[in-house]
Amino acid sequence: MDLRLGAATPATEDERAAVASVLGPPGSGWEGGDRTAADGHVAFGGHAARTRRHLLLPVLHAVQERVGWISPGALDHVCARLTIAPAEAYGVASFYALFRTSPSPSAVVHVCDDLTCQANGAEQICEQMENRFGAEGGGAGANGAISNGAGITWQRSPCLGQCDRGSAAMIQHAGAEPARVVLAPFRPDQVRPALAPARPAAVTSPLVPQAEGDRSSLRLMRRVGRLDPGSLDSYRAAGGYEMLRRAVTLGPQDVIRELKDAKLLGRGGAAFPAAVKWEAVATNPVRPHYVVCNADESEPGTFKDRVLMEEDPFALLEAITIMGYTCGAEQGYLYIRGEYPLAEARLRHAVEQARARGFLGADVMGEGFAFDIEVRRGAGAYIAGEETALCNSIEGKRAEPRNKPPFPAQSGLFGKPTAINNVETLLCVPEILSIGGPAFAGIGTERSTGTRLLCLSGCVEHPGLYEFEFGVTLRQVIKAAGGVRDGLPLRAVLLGGAAGSFVGPDALDTPLTFEGVRAIGATLGSGVVLVLDDTVDVTGLLRRIAQFFRDESCGQCVPCRVGTVRQEELLGRLTRGTPLGSTRQELALLEDIAAVARDASICGLGQTAVSAAASAVRLGLIDGGSSAGNGKVPT
Repeated sequence: MDLRLGAATPATEDERAAVASVLGPPGSGWEGGDRTAADGHVAFGGHAARTRRHLLLPVLHAVQERVGWISPGALDHVCARLTIAPAEAYGVASFYALFRTSPSPSAVVHVCDDLTCQANGAEQICEQMENRFGAEGGGAGANGAISNGAGITWQRSPCLGQCDRGSAAMIQHAGAEPARVVLAPFRPDQVRPALAPARPAAVTSPLVPQAEGDRSSLRLMRRVGRLDPGSLDSYRAAGGYEMLRRAVTLGPQDVIRELKDAKLLGRGGAAFPAAVKWEAVATNPVRPHYVVCNADESEPGTFKDRVLMEEDPFALLEAITIMGYTCGAEQGYLYIRGEYPLAEARLRHAVEQARARGFLGADVMGEGFAFDIEVRRGAGAYIAGEETALCNSIEGKRAEPRNKPPFPAQSGLFGKPTAINNVETLLCVPEILSIGGPAFAGIGTERSTGTRLLCLSGCVEHPGLYEFEFGVTLRQVIKAAGGVRDGLPLRAVLLGGAAGSFVGPDALDTPLTFEGVRAIGATLGSGVVLVLDDTVDVTGLLRRIAQFFRDESCGQCVPCRVGTVRQEELLGRLTRGTPLGSTRQELALLEDIAAVARDASICGLGQTAVSAAASAVRLGLIDGGSSAGNGKVPT
């Protein structure tokens, strides 16, 4: 691709209109407009244009939604409008999986073949898609012409966050009325009806089995299914925004004290104390401060945040506003993954309603403080869930993690103090303010307080989102989901998602707490509990995990960039029965790869990329592992 400005075919009228829908019309010829005589004597843009670099992702989304892909001409026009070097803009556009920089049909079907869908027939669905729509990635020639006569192409996709429903797909449909449609459970014969002009809204109730009975044990999910997610009045009737008023009454310092008393640990995987983050930002003299909700829930097997955002969006906005008030921030960002169109639509609607009613804006609730929230859509990058990579993504850069320190509390978004928490963590805050920090700490165990959302999927009778107090055992959780499907023997459970670890049936009585799972060499991670019976091809799952990390590595650091590839190659050799040297040597190499990636990678992706494979070897789940699961290595 020629990256010299002006070398490509100029942007079309549709592409220019798409850019203008985000940036407004160009102010001069220097910003992509028509040249006038005055433009030869005075220059506009410069630093003022570069300050809008953070709008790059929204602009790229707008272009692709209008024409189906990001052409060189469109990219040149975007660069002129934002004063960005073409190579940098192309680096961003080519980084994200949901952006396309080559000609494409207007409809692209992303078919999930990740962990849960693998256990529920994803390969058969992919075969059906190939029979119906041709080979994966087909559909458009070099000049953009449709080659399969259908105007549709399809491709395999990492987890779409619909694991409670088994097979899943998402359709990106470009045009004057663009749409993203999620279908779960998915069948190939659903594609054409979903593309029809009068297509019905694909809205289904989430699978929350506990909500069908006694709700007394539910805290974060107690409103799910009981209010209208599109109505602020419905939320207020259920006690909405009372905790924001309580936070203002308490003041920032006392809110932080409540979080300390509650011993609230982050639910995103790292289990870092939330109060420490908030206090570090609140007391930082550098201004302005920012707060960010990390809703880029991309860990395979995870869907908890999606359910909360779809069913209780105003609660999340209230929690973010409490964080903003406590941290002294006037601007917050909600970064949501691009595969959650329903959640995004409901959150954008909720922001508009909250702003119109005075719960966001220059004088929130008449309490004398300003705070607003902007919803930002990701574009398909697992690594963007890492907090510093997320900051880069919002700023319009490649979502590559930064070296730490400095941590976001010192230098985060736009180089300013920033507090970042995920959806589940934030929704614990109103609950803490409601019952008090000490009472919250009395739920669960001494070091793991409160409740935990668990995403049960795979081979269970009743998959879905569950909420339990910390300390419940793995056996009790699986029993609550109806046990292993069809009464088949349990082979293993994957805890924590692709970055987690496999555990065997001997771990069923392990208490699900941060310290309990750590004691058996596992992690709760993002709350994934993927149950596997003895019919599941675990080798296939491991191949998919290795492929996932190979594809999702940002490539910035050698231990991760090379290690993830070497892991995939090694697993391939073991499963084919063609090890280099002996099996013992291969497993020793796997341990070396894991050690280097764990110790030297910049971020958690590389540090945990080999965890699942290493645990599978110890349990004897792949050829070359020990059948006794005692960690011994065979010859």
